[in-house]
Amino acid sequence: MLIIGVGNDYRGDDAVGLIVARRLREQLPDDINIIEQSGEGATLIETWKNAAQVILIDAVHSGATPGTVFRFAAHQQSIPTKFFRCSTHAFSVAEAIELARALNQLPATLIVYGIEGKNFAAGIGLSPEVDKIMPEIVDRIVRDIELKM
Repeated sequence: MLIIGVGNDYRGDDAVGLIVARRLREQLPDDINIIEQSGEGATLIETWKNAAQVILIDAVHSGATPGTVFRFAAHQQSIPTKFFRCSTHAFSVAEAIELARALNQLPATLIVYGIEGKNFAAGIGLSPEVDKIMPEIVDRIVRDIELKM
């Protein structure tokens, strides 16, 4: 099992994937590999290439209410590009997943959690709407792992 927290600590809510990964690291057993990434597509594909089960957590900007949590079974279907349209990465997580799909390099199970952000401007700290939902996000992912996704 591999968990990838994606984001940028210096772009407001874009840090949510990194912060969730850090909180999961405090709660989960050591045999679950938890890493932090910037979200650059080629690096993501390389990172998950030997993993059978992957959970990826990133901020999204779809127009939904800030703090909304989306869960996608990306190994089964494409993620709508609108969810990652404002990426701070070279190309979006959704584009990286589709490239990996085309190259037959997706993990057998790839679950993507997208957390709707509000503020992606330069600065440190999550918006109150995203910060408030953090315990729920962590609990949902822990339950997913306990249920074997």
